[in-house]
Formats: sequence, C-alpha cells, structure tokens
Amino acid sequence: MPNHTFSQDLPRTEANFAAFTPLSFLERTALVYPDRLAVVHGTLRQTWAQTYARCRQLASALQRRGIGQGDTVAVMLPNTPPMVEAHFGIPMAGAVLNALNTRLDAEALAFMLDHGEARVVIVDREFSGVMSRALALRTRTEPVLVVDADDAVYTGPGEPIGALAYEALLAEGDAAFAWQLPEDEWDAISLNYTSGTTGNPKGVVYHHRGAAMNAVSNILEWDMPKHAVYLWTLPMFHCNGWCFPWTVAARAGVNVCLRKVEPKAVFDAIREHKVSHYCGAPIVHAGLVNAPDELKQGIGHPVKAMVAGAAPPAAMIEGMERLGFDLTHVYGLTEVYGPAAVCVQHDAWDSLDVGERARLNARQGVNYHLQRGVTVMDPLTMQPVPADGETMGEIMFRGNIAMKGYLKNPRATQEAFAGGWFHSGDLAVQYPDGYVKIKDRSKDIIISGGENISSIEVEDVLYRHPAVLAAAVVAKPDEKWGETPCAFVETKAGATVTPEELIAHCRQHLAGFKVPRAVVFGELPKTSTGKIQKFELRKKAGSKGAIDA
Repeated sequence: MPNHTFSQDLPRTEANFAAFTPLSFLERTALVYPDRLAVVHGTLRQTWAQTYARCRQLASALQRRGIGQGDTVAVMLPNTPPMVEAHFGIPMAGAVLNALNTRLDAEALAFMLDHGEARVVIVDREFSGVMSRALALRTRTEPVLVVDADDAVYTGPGEPIGALAYEALLAEGDAAFAWQLPEDEWDAISLNYTSGTTGNPKGVVYHHRGAAMNAVSNILEWDMPKHAVYLWTLPMFHCNGWCFPWTVAARAGVNVCLRKVEPKAVFDAIREHKVSHYCGAPIVHAGLVNAPDELKQGIGHPVKAMVAGAAPPAAMIEGMERLGFDLTHVYGLTEVYGPAAVCVQHDAWDSLDVGERARLNARQGVNYHLQRGVTVMDPLTMQPVPADGETMGEIMFRGNIAMKGYLKNPRATQEAFAGGWFHSGDLAVQYPDGYVKIKDRSKDIIISGGENISSIEVEDVLYRHPAVLAAAVVAKPDEKWGETPCAFVETKAGATVTPEELIAHCRQHLAGFKVPRAVVFGELPKTSTGKIQKFELRKKAGSKGAIDA
C-alpha cells in the first residue's frame, strides 16, 4: 500500500490554502502602492487605491442587483478604464466576464448574448447602435440590464441605450465591499468567443487559476519590471487582453488606455508616458515600422513589444531594431488564454545576420513558464513526431493555462482534449532544440489583423445570394492585414452577378473585417464525392499553406 504519512493529520484549511486568482493581485497592489498611477486615459489619472475602490463598487452594485455566482456580465467596450475595471469588478461579484469583440456584427453579438445568457451588458456609446440591433435580435426572453459607459475622450456618434449610466451603477455600490475569493480556483472567471470551423462561435471558458498563471507567465517571459508602463494597443476583448489586465495589476504597473490604434497616437503615448511594454498582432507593429519618420522621433527609452499571429518577417525585425524596440514572438489560441508559448531568444542569436535571426524568431517556440507543455504530436497515434524540423504533426498544449472547455458544447470539449492534450488544430514541426514551428492550419480559419474569421461563416452568407451555386473562402496573403478572405464562387446557370455585388451582399450580413476582399468566378475543383478541394484554391490565392497542402 502507498505511504500516506504526509497526508495524515495535514488537512487543507483556510490557513494554508487559498484559491489562486488574479483578483488577489489588485488587492495587494492597492495595499502596497495605493498612490501609484494605475490608469491613464485622456486627462484621467487614476491610482491603484481608486481603481480597487471602483472595482469593489462595481462588484457590490452587481450583487445588489442580484448578479452573483455564475451569472454572465457582457461588456462591449474599447480599451478604456471601465474595461480595466470590468476585469476585476465583475469576477469579484462571483460573476463571469464576457468581453465582446467590438468589431462584430449584430447577429453574432445577439448569438453570444443568448448563448452566454448575459444578464447585464455594459456598452460604450460608440457601439450603442450595433448593440441596440443585437439586443433586438435576441431570442431569449429574459431581460438584460443595459448600462451605458460614456467616455469623455470619445466625441463621435452614438446615443445612450441603457437603463442607467456606468457611473450611476458604481454609485449604487460600496467601495469597501468585502469581496470573496472564488470557492474554487476552477470556477469560471471569463467567457471568450472564438471563431470555429462552423458559423456559430464557441464559448471558451477560463478559470481563475489559469488566468492568474498566464498573467504571471507574462511577467516571467518578459522579465517585466515593477511599475512597467503598458500601452493598450491589444484589444482587451481579445483573450482578455492576453491576461495583461491582471499582469499589469500584479506588477503595480500603469494601464495607458488607447481607444484607437493609430501610429501617431501610439508614438505620442510612448513618448509622453514613457511606455515600456505593448502587445499586438503583426499589423500593429508593421504600422509603426512603416510610419513616417517624423512620428518616430524623440523616443530614447527601451520599449519591449510582443507579437503574436503570423511570424515576424525579417523586414519587421529590422524595422523594430531601428526603432530600438525589443520584439518577442509568442503563440497561442483563445483556448489557452492567448499566448502560452514563446520563442525564447538566446544571446548567441544577436551575432547572426537578420535573415537567420528572422528564421529563428519565426518559430512559435516553447511552453510558457507556467504552462505544463507544448509539443507536436500525431493526432491519430498521440505520439510525438520526430524532432527533426520536417515531420508534420499537430501542436498540442497541456497544463494549467488551458480552458475549462467550450460552453454548452461537451462534444467539442471532448474532442479538443482527446488523449489528455488540447488539440490546437495547427500543423507544425518540432526542431531538435524543442522549438515548434507552424507549417499550416488544419482548420479553415483566416487570421486577418489578429482576428479569426471562420471561412464557413462567410461561405454561408455567399450561399444566401440567389446567383451563387457554390462558394469556398480561403486566406489570401495581404501586406497590411496578414491575410484577408478570398471568395471563389461558382454561379448558377444563367445567373449573372459582379464581384462588387457579392461584396456588397456580404457587407449587409458580416462585420467589415470578414467581408471578402477578392472574388474569383469559375467552376470550383471538387473530389469525386463532390467535396470542394480547398487546397487547390489556396494555391490559386497564394495562401501560405499552399505549398504544404
């Protein structure tokens, strides 16, 4: 029999065990650094003590309105102070934060509100129009409390649509609210929707433990110092901003909010606030590299940047070096809290030419510090592929930085975790040094400007046009966005339609970034059973995966 000596009379109690949650980071920072700057937005300067008080008010107000354990609170917000506060105040109430993608159309938002069973939605005035339409399209009859979050920085169109204002909601709450740790660190902290290979997105559920672990891993991967100044170029709706709202709190850093990412605004913020860290998709970094030289002047302090998505090309690495920015390449998916792998750079790489450095930095790398593992395996045998840099397999993750699963989708959850690993759907090779590199995607997902687009969702809209007999959508390389949707269309006999008409048709039903940028007419290549051969279309579109298809 096993020896249980070290379990006898050694119980887990409140004195020696506490649920691991990123909410504790805010509590500690407000205690230790109450007067240090926490949030910058326009003329607003908010300390950590003030931020903690406001988050407690939000939690208290939600509870007083009957929102608690397991209830969903959705937010439709840009990178503003209420979005920072939502990442703490909502889970402090025991509720689950659902940060909605502000680029989505009303139909998609209505599905998410219904599927996630949102009881409250906090909406910025800029998005009141699309949210109003989304609320009208809901099929659930349960009421949703709509809260308007106004922003003095925003001067554009949009009318209040809510029952009360965000500041009025906070006024209902207690700034000294005695919030509780989650009963279990496995409890849900947030819900994030991701594009799948079907039209309806999947609801990815995060737990407190994973959120805290990825937040700490961000610090470790970057050697992120105390009081770092973090610029919000990455949308906080995207994988909860890769868990950086919680990371910044842990480091008693500064959240420099930014409603809209434009090179001038980014460079101005970096200069004015001495920004030390920022994240983004390749398009964000490329925009800075290619900006006019006069915008780049006057930055004399070190800046660390993190890029995810497509691998940074040599031109981007050279451009970042000219700016004096240190670039780290990370990789992940919504299901693993954003980045859960990192291309760790070695000092020896510094002496290599830029082409060789780009080749090494293009790899997706190794597991995050607090992620148990990332590897490349044969999905059928669940055995690791040879680490030869040539044999293809599927990237798989396991560990604490992995979702609880897909909301209300047990079959998809079971498939995603088959064999004790999370299946990413990305095909890759593994090198002798353990680093992995993506070669292709097994899913038909297009990544445009850091946003996932389901090709099937776009195809479904194309099929709704009366002239369309068959349609297939694949990724087409794009210098600005990385990839954009390219539609191949076979028309019905006798029917006539122009590319412009089909694009206009798609615009009526899809968010702008999902609309095809190119339409190609002709008979679609098919197998003997009638299945469209997308690999042939990828070749025609010049997709990055065409060579390996």
